[in-house]
Amino acid sequence: MKVRLLAVGGKMPDWVTQGFNEYVKRLPNEMAFELIELPLGHRGKSSDPAKAIRQEGDAMLAAIPKGDRVIALEVNGKNWSTEQLAEQMQNWQMDGCNVSLLVGGPDGLDRRCVELADQKWSLSGLTMPHPLVRILLAEQVYRAWTITKGHPYHK
Repeated sequence: MKVRLLAVGGKMPDWVTQGFNEYVKRLPNEMAFELIELPLGHRGKSSDPAKAIRQEGDAMLAAIPKGDRVIALEVNGKNWSTEQLAEQMQNWQMDGCNVSLLVGGPDGLDRRCVELADQKWSLSGLTMPHPLVRILLAEQVYRAWTITKGHPYHK
């Protein structure tokens, strides 16, 4: 199974790339994790935030591979424990489909992306900076994978 993180924004600090890559490299080929960075919509003093969100949505919708299970990271989504994420991942593997995790820009996901999603997942009620979300997702996918394999990392 391939898990794709479709995330709006780029040019992350080195510590973000290093943290993200640390967990991605630990995953086996059977649980490949890929980051696809999408351009931030244009924002400025006189620009319309809705237009920026739509631009980001257009790019995200175009980047979702056909047949992927789509999971929108949404504050109003369902909270999963790590064990529940492990169960979700096992279900995704049993379905035989790849997964696209969607993370929007500073103003959130385009409604079209949320509506397309098969599931909505909330990492926390807290507002988190996007760089930390990338690392957190990679770590939690790795941790959930270790649970499914009985690896001691989760202990």
